Amino acid sequence: MSSYPPSGPPQTTTLRQRLADLRGPAVPPRPLDARALAALAANPGCGRRALLDGAGVDKTALAAALGSPASFGQSQFAIVRGNSFEAKVKGDGGAELLRLVHERLGAGAEAPGPDARVPDLTAAGPEGRAARTALALREATAAGEAAGVWTLLDHPMLALEVAGSPAYLEPDAVVVHPDGRWTVVEIKSFPMIDGSADAAKVGAAARQAAVYVLALERTAEKLAGATVGHQVLLVCPKDFSNLPTAAVVDVRRERAVTRRQLDRLTRVEELARALPEGLSFDPARPAEELTEAVSAVSAAYAPECLAACELAFHCRDRARTAGEVTALGRSVRGELGALTTVEAALAAAAGCGSPEDPTSAALHRAARLRAEALSGLGARIHREAAECPC
Repeated sequence: MSSYPPSGPPQTTTLRQRLADLRGPAVPPRPLDARALAALAANPGCGRRALLDGAGVDKTALAAALGSPASFGQSQFAIVRGNSFEAKVKGDGGAELLRLVHERLGAGAEAPGPDARVPDLTAAGPEGRAARTALALREATAAGEAAGVWTLLDHPMLALEVAGSPAYLEPDAVVVHPDGRWTVVEIKSFPMIDGSADAAKVGAAARQAAVYVLALERTAEKLAGATVGHQVLLVCPKDFSNLPTAAVVDVRRERAVTRRQLDRLTRVEELARALPEGLSFDPARPAEELTEAVSAVSAAYAPECLAACELAFHCRDRARTAGEVTALGRSVRGELGALTTVEAALAAAAGCGSPEDPTSAALHRAARLRAEALSGLGARIHREAAECPC
């Protein structure tokens, strides 16, 4: 992806002001996180999400103002439980966490000792924290190569450019091995029973970790001798206890998919430039005005959005109202080709489609076969009912 900003301070100021106008003058920007980026990468064709996330719009407040609120996130109990488990894993200077990393991914290296480092990453603002993290990674890599020291970075801040806009990401931990290798650590509160965890939750964690790996690779490019491991460590409670256990997750496939999808995203300034002046997503504005503003940006709704986007219910209602086949799922949309509406698909099935279109011809043939099958089944049921002695 090209660098940000694309050209000189004047354009940067104009873009930032434009994005601030889109959010609303009194609305602070909502930062992108790894979950949002993973969801964005899963649906790169959605210009609506790319623009709203790039501009820092609070989609939760926007969805509520549109009359289609969607609740996301963990319960307060789950958050407290997760924080308690993470504190336990990182307690005592991260000794248990480093032990797990060495046990699963530290073959050939000396076990972490009391000299393991946990640097202070405190700094002002996300930019300052990202710069402090980069410095700590550089120092940790040098210390590992010189003295074989392990380093644990607790909640580092990583920078990643997405669609021309910077995003700041905060993984649970990054461990620097003595050989200069960097490993992402994801700490989750869902249990790992008999050495395995829920596949859907592990998949979501892998996609999230892949975003962190991409951001780490951007930092590693500037530092000789540093390598980013494509195997991340997933730490979870063991069975039904609060004791930590870990599993290695290879995220090369997720990383490749995420990188390809993020590279496909239209730059934020291109999306913003296409919008009319005065348009705003400020939740304080009337619902009718917000509906018009949201409709001005193209969307790519799919049922999978319901689990990943705050605007999913609004987009679903619009897709159903317009009769778009995307409301039936991406697989159906792909199978129907040029037939983008349910009405067009039904017309093709009735034989009113173009005879030169293979999709229309296939639908018409399938409809005939279905009618013949139902006709034969109906005749058989009628015959058997007439012959029944009761």
